[in-house]
Amino acid sequence: MKRLRNIVIGATVAALVASACSSDTAKTSTTGGLDGDAGDCITVDMAISPEKLTVLTELANTFNDNKTEIDGKCIFVRPARKASGAAARLLVDSWPDPTNNGPQPVIWSPASNGWAGVVNEQVGSVVAPPGTPFMLTPLVIAMPKPMAEALGYPGKQLGFSDIVDLANTPDGWAAYGHPEWGAFKLGKTNPNFSTSGLNFTIAEYYAATGKTSGLTLEDLQRPNVAEFAGNVEKSVVHYGDTTLTFLNNWYRADQRGNALTYTSAVAVEEKSVIDYNTGNPDGILDPGEVARPPRDPLVAIYPKEGTLFSDNPFIILDEPWVTAEQKAAAKLFQDFVQQPDNQAKVLQFGFRPNNPAVPISDPINAANGVDPTQPQSELEVPDSKVLVGVLDAWAQQRKDAKVLLVLDVSGSMGDSVGSEGKTKLDLAIQAAVNSLDKFKDSDEVGLWIFTTDLGPDATSTYLELVPTAPMSENRDKLKSAIEAQRPLNGTPLYTVTQAAYEAAKAAYDPAKINAVVFLTDGQNDDANPDDDQQQYADMISTLTAGSEGVNSESVRMFTISYGAGADTATLKAIAEATTAAYYDASNPATIDQVFTNVVSNF
Repeated sequence: MKRLRNIVIGATVAALVASACSSDTAKTSTTGGLDGDAGDCITVDMAISPEKLTVLTELANTFNDNKTEIDGKCIFVRPARKASGAAARLLVDSWPDPTNNGPQPVIWSPASNGWAGVVNEQVGSVVAPPGTPFMLTPLVIAMPKPMAEALGYPGKQLGFSDIVDLANTPDGWAAYGHPEWGAFKLGKTNPNFSTSGLNFTIAEYYAATGKTSGLTLEDLQRPNVAEFAGNVEKSVVHYGDTTLTFLNNWYRADQRGNALTYTSAVAVEEKSVIDYNTGNPDGILDPGEVARPPRDPLVAIYPKEGTLFSDNPFIILDEPWVTAEQKAAAKLFQDFVQQPDNQAKVLQFGFRPNNPAVPISDPINAANGVDPTQPQSELEVPDSKVLVGVLDAWAQQRKDAKVLLVLDVSGSMGDSVGSEGKTKLDLAIQAAVNSLDKFKDSDEVGLWIFTTDLGPDATSTYLELVPTAPMSENRDKLKSAIEAQRPLNGTPLYTVTQAAYEAAKAAYDPAKINAVVFLTDGQNDDANPDDDQQQYADMISTLTAGSEGVNSESVRMFTISYGAGADTATLKAIAEATTAAYYDASNPATIDQVFTNVVSNF
């Protein structure tokens, strides 16, 4: 939705840099990010893509400790993680609800400058001027080394055309001498949320046209381009809001010895390949966590058709909430991170420095599955109208989904939240209804509710309110059924999870992404605690057995832990058993955003 606004033009502020004051109340967190009140300092809030939280927190700490001033006032830089696509949507909407979405940023640092073009085009004015790159990492196609070697790596150049060939080969990996690997499976993030997904989709369309620059709206509308893109998308196992879902699931599968059957390739940034191969798939080592290299390392395929770089810009926003003083302070921090000593730090985290005075070195090397001499061909970021056109085209050409929504309507969903008299169920209903608009007409979606004592004889634990069918038929039915719900009885978590999974598996469609979205705010409570342990064991056994094997009919269960009382451990176990993802909505006020993130998988 476009908005009209006045762009605040900041006046020039004289910057007097000295070492004098700092906030007494501002404190740094040892777990990443910054905590505390900036006191009387000029506060420079940053919204940054998650992969650079650690390095920018370190640099912000150093900058703040240097007690830099502007006109006698200290500066406090405060980074906070926010996914690139999520921040873009918030900026289009003027960054509402800072309590739950985080403070309105002075500096926005998405993974790529391309997001600025998307925001500006959707807003209708330049609120995100082109930013100064901070550090670089190219998009690659990550593959387990044995699979890449089967395709001719490292002697043969590989790219999108090879993915299309594999996706359209009925024999899958058997055509390359490995029937035990099953079909070719691609992991890709949703381009509305993730920079790797956006860059991969842009590169996909470039590959279809044979161009390396000058992609146009007319190119996107050509039938052969749409066919090429559709053939790439048909091999996708599911989409996602972040590559970490794929990398963590891949790593868990690798530790069990079956990484080669989870997925064949994932579109990620080069930095992620380095993290994975050093035993740190999400790029963050938790306290006590020990890095353990994978059994089957990944290698980075630099597409022969060309690729794009994530340039991690510092975008000083032209927004009404950003003062001239904050802009001047932000510029000082931007200059600080470009200094050679600080640019050298980015290498420690697997990024390429933006400063040419700092040469590329370890860990960007062959031992970690990457090549510092690649890529040989770089693709041009399209203009803003074409970027939005890419997203619109992908929305029609993406793989269809078949999704069962399973909604907890137990009594605890009637608990009040906030100060406006809303219940947890009220917020969940609104979020679920809002999510319906994110499905296209050819997606199939159905609805179950669950609690104890349901049905005519009060013995059922779930009811199918809307049978799974195309959204062209079901959209209004789903909306009405969801809005009609009221909180009822207990929470038969284990039995309903197993039943929903088995129902989705029985209706499996190999041409679609098959999934269950399962939301609950409670623990297993079916009035019979004596059999809980057996029920749990049966449930996990069913989920795990159904997700393993070369030709398994993969149904993924995306779980939402809603409110403070939900059984987080069980919901994580359910998602992991089906190589899906768990989402935390312990703060009920975040449920709308969480639902949006969940639906990004389809």
